[in-house]
Amino acid sequence: MSLELDRLAWSVAGALIVDGVDATPPRGALTGLLGPNGAGKSSLLRLVAGVTAPDAGTVRLEDVDLLALGRRERARRVALVEQDSVATAPLTVRDAVLLGRTPHGSRWGGLTPEDHAIADGALREAGAEAFGPRLLGTLSGGERQRVHLARALAQEPELLLLDEPTNHLDVHAQLDTLGVVRGLTRRGVTVVAALHDLNLAAQACDHVVLLDRGRVVAAGPVPEVLRPEVIEPVYRVRCVVLEHPETGRPVLTFAPAG
Repeated sequence: MSLELDRLAWSVAGALIVDGVDATPPRGALTGLLGPNGAGKSSLLRLVAGVTAPDAGTVRLEDVDLLALGRRERARRVALVEQDSVATAPLTVRDAVLLGRTPHGSRWGGLTPEDHAIADGALREAGAEAFGPRLLGTLSGGERQRVHLARALAQEPELLLLDEPTNHLDVHAQLDTLGVVRGLTRRGVTVVAALHDLNLAAQACDHVVLLDRGRVVAAGPVPEVLRPEVIEPVYRVRCVVLEHPETGRPVLTFAPAG
């Protein structure tokens, strides 16, 4: 679904954290949300998801104002996977993933066989099926990341927001996770993922939005944004961009500025 962010702004104690963000992540594509620490990536995702109310601006998915929807209706359209946190509730992994079905159920009815089938499919797709009977709190950070992704898949969103989805994951698991996300985009889901690793973004993303100090510095196809003249002033490094010999996508190398 087409996502439109129009002049989104949010501040804390008078300090602008998200400063008039305009962006249009393409429908059915993976958009990488990039920027240094403190650029506003996580805050922007929470605004789009409706977790935090903006001071100004709108978020539209197709022609629907997401911020005007009730929480339950919005959760049928949008799933947010935040950076991993330690689980405190004594939930099994499968029960945690079944929570993703909550927005789709009756207010008074229980879970249906279809809900259980969807949750089991989400666990398989996220590579977390083996964890199903375990308590969520016993998993490693990387394992929990997969479970949180499975919960979001069970939600069957039109828009999936991911905050550092490859955090805690080894290289193989990072590529697996991005492969799952690419599969979602082929099914028409719009995905926006905050990423620290610019080379992962160069490899996997269709579109990127680069933030610095809460503002959009550049947005567009990967080769147009991941260029030295764009990257260097934002990250305050020297950057050389090479071409991958197999894919033709950018490969970035870095050195200290000056």
